[in-house]
Amino acid sequence: MILRPEIAALVPYRQGRPAAPDAFKLSSNENPFETHPAVLEAIAGASINRYPDGAAVALRERLAERIGVSIDEVHVGAGSVAILQQLISAAAGAGDEVLYAWRSFEAYPGLVTVAGATSVTVPVLADGRHDLDAMAAAITDRTRAVLVCTPNNPTSTIVTTAEFEEFMARVPETVLVLLDEAYREFVTDPHAVEGLSLLDRYPNLVVLRTFSKAFGLAGLRVGYAAGPAYILDAARSAAIPLSVTEPAQRAALAALDHEGELRDRVDAIVERRTRVRDGLQSAGWDVPEPQGNFVWLAAGDDTPRAAEILERHGIVARVFAPDGIRVSIGEEASVDPLLRSAAEVVAMLREGA
Repeated sequence: MILRPEIAALVPYRQGRPAAPDAFKLSSNENPFETHPAVLEAIAGASINRYPDGAAVALRERLAERIGVSIDEVHVGAGSVAILQQLISAAAGAGDEVLYAWRSFEAYPGLVTVAGATSVTVPVLADGRHDLDAMAAAITDRTRAVLVCTPNNPTSTIVTTAEFEEFMARVPETVLVLLDEAYREFVTDPHAVEGLSLLDRYPNLVVLRTFSKAFGLAGLRVGYAAGPAYILDAARSAAIPLSVTEPAQRAALAALDHEGELRDRVDAIVERRTRVRDGLQSAGWDVPEPQGNFVWLAAGDDTPRAAEILERHGIVARVFAPDGIRVSIGEEASVDPLLRSAAEVVAMLREGA
């Protein structure tokens, strides 16, 4: 066979389904607000006939100052998932293991397989949270990296600071811990871990963030990581050269210039999320406390039927049969049809009980 068997058998990552013009696309955790005018202006000034700055120096300098680290302790990639791929490939290969919770971010299994390593998964708890105690117990001498996603995609649950510190106390320093905080800006729980504040405590910790969600730059693909310089140097070595375009770098800098306005948009999404959560609970859903820009409907074996009901109401969500449905917090106009359809799903489940 020309191809590696495990790659030939690998199901490609599939993004959230699009929606018809009269429906709402709530399947990709995108920011529903229009692109900030300053970002559009910054993109318009980009030169696309020249290669970008492959080291993304201006953006890394800005992020390093913001985080309080050196520029060598910041790495920029074409989305945080690209940096995950680089770090997993740098840390793990044939015969090695990469450990993560499941269900978690759908791209994790593919990233591990492509690196040639083996995935080891630990089921999330009944409420959708990471079982960090079981994850720590699952670390072996073959474990090269551990992925911790908080807020967890798709369950929208967080890892607390206390839980993470207890976990890190059990993780050998020879194991790389990748704290995936793609949705951190939407977190309101004061007990949630904040990875950037812990970098000086753990020499094996790398924290990943993105401009795709809170900053609304999903279409430009730009994310970043902070951690030890030698680990990020390895990520840079594993990266596809010149993959972060000049428009993406310019847009990220413009977004940081207008962070206050973009944070106002995040606040609006969080307020909308609270109303969606309250409405779902009133309809009879046992919804995990959401801390990302999405909610989790644990429909189990009824997931396909539930998704059909949502879609009849114009709600195109991300379906993870047979576990549940992830629904992004979208436009204001999507709230009422989402809650109506969710109530109809509850009625359907009760009739079938």
